[in-house]
This record gives sequence, C-alpha cells and structure tokens, in this order.
Amino acid sequence: MISVKNINKSFYDKKVLDDVTVSFESGKTNLVIGRSGSGKTILLKSIVGLHEVDSGEVWFDDVLFNKLDFNGKQDIRKEMGMLFQGSALFDSLTVEHNVRFPLDMFTNKSPLEKIDRVNFCLKRVDIINANTLFPSELSGGMKKRVAIARAISLNPKYLFCDEPNSGLDPITAILIDALIKELTEEYNMTTIVNTHDMNSVMEIGEKITFIDDGKICWEGTKHEILHSDCEILNDFVFANSLAKQLRSSDK
Repeated sequence: MISVKNINKSFYDKKVLDDVTVSFESGKTNLVIGRSGSGKTILLKSIVGLHEVDSGEVWFDDVLFNKLDFNGKQDIRKEMGMLFQGSALFDSLTVEHNVRFPLDMFTNKSPLEKIDRVNFCLKRVDIINANTLFPSELSGGMKKRVAIARAISLNPKYLFCDEPNSGLDPITAILIDALIKELTEEYNMTTIVNTHDMNSVMEIGEKITFIDDGKICWEGTKHEILHSDCEILNDFVFANSLAKQLRSSDK
C-alpha cells in the first residue's frame, strides 16, 4: 500500500497540491483522474520523489519515504516500476537493452541472468522476436508493451503509469489497460495510473481518485462514479463522454 498524508506542493507562489491525503491499495489498479493541469502528474512525481513535497508524508507500506536519505530512497526505488507517457524508450538502444536497463542499474545479475529476465518480461507482454529492433521500428502499441516489460523487469512491488494510453487507438488502449490490470493482480503490485480516459476508468478502475485544482474532490469505484453528487466530477465525466461521441461522429 502507498499512503500520502496532508502533502502540499507549490511552485513559486502557485500551490499545485493542497493538503492531499489518499491511499492506494495493493493488488488493485488505483486510478487518479482529472483534467489537464489538475495536479495528478505532480502528485505522481511527488510520490516517487521526483519532486520534494513542501510538507506532509509519503508512505510505502510502513516506510516514510520522503524522509529517507538518498540511499534509503534508492532501496525503495528498486521496487518501483515506471511507465511514462509516450513510453520514454531510449531511441539508441534495442528492445532488449531498453528492458535490460533497470537490471544493469540496480542489480548484480550475470549477463545470462539478465537476458533470461529480459526474455521472460518480453514474453509476458507478448513481444516475440523483437530483441534486436529499435524503438523507431515499433508500433505505438508495441512501444507501450516494451515499456511495460521494462517497468516489470525488477519484479516491482509498486507500478506507476502516467497516461499509459496516450496516443493509442481505442483497441490498443483496451489491450494495454487489460495488461496493466493482469500484471497488477498477478504480482500483487500497488499500481497507480494517471489518466483522463473514461474508458480506462470503466474498464480497469477499482479505486478511483478525482483531483481538481490540487485537491482530492472525490474517491470511489467505477460503479459509484456514475452516481456521484460531485458536480466537478460530473462535469469531467460528461465532457469526456461528449468528446468521445464527437470523435466517433467524425469517423
């Protein structure tokens, strides 16, 4: 489980996280939703330590992460997997070396052990015979799968996904959502997914947190979200549904 308690974050005179308290459960896909600029990406970066919070606490199970020194944080980071928006693969590295990158950074495994782990992870995300390809030779969906393989290469306890369906067609997006959910359950990870895609919410959202203007405005399940009395959330859901209908009508 990951818990954040009363965290605040400002950039210059603008507060972007305002007394945020929320928990994310193990073995579930925890979705953070909100409009662009709502604070969800800053929240994710604050949880993993890419941004230092101004005040408050970030807990990974029973460890107070944001009070650890550099070495202590590195130990926790070895248990994290990251899926960045746009996949963020290294263009100059092959598929094999992209997936192997965390193993080279954080483990003392032998070259043979690393290759075995790389091949296992690639097979798990259904990428076959692509070890020697470069990112430029992959489709958008394949890039996401390779990025997921890299994210799970260290067998993480915690998985962070920032807009994993960005730039994907609807069918591929559904497949990526399903893969993230399967891996979360298979490895009992604490998975946090940032998204503004209501399809993802309704497909894989088990615990959903809605953030607006740096504040947590609503928490619940995908079954409860359609019956919320939170007006800001309802506007967000309606806007997403309307945008989906307009995109469909343009085809």
